[in-house]
Amino acid sequence: VQLQASGGGLVETGGSLTLSCVASGPIVTLNDMGWYRQAPGMERELVAEITSAGRQNYADSVTGRHTISRDNAKKTVYLRMNSLKPEDTDVYYCYADIIRSTTWGTITRRYWGQGTLVTVSS
Repeated sequence: VQLQASGGGLVETGGSLTLSCVASGPIVTLNDMGWYRQAPGMERELVAEITSAGRQNYADSVTGRHTISRDNAKKTVYLRMNSLKPEDTDVYYCYADIIRSTTWGTITRRYWGQGTLVTVSS
């Protein structure tokens, strides 16, 4: 199983970006998906998450500005980021809680994407 994140880049204050993350591999069930952010030397912190049924949860710092969504058929989660601020600058990591098939049955674990850098200039 792999998660491939994309969509990061450089944007001016007030601008927008959309991050995407697609899961691939022997996936039986795709449960919760979401995005974390991480600054150098700091712990990852939750940005937004979405259940398989579409229920969303956001960090207070992004509520009202960002929107998380998913396309279950495409095994993809999105993060639309609006009204970006310099303090949104970070590496963003997607995750997915996945039940995958193996030779001996199924296993459940959290998978992470490789990270995509978002830089907001002032």
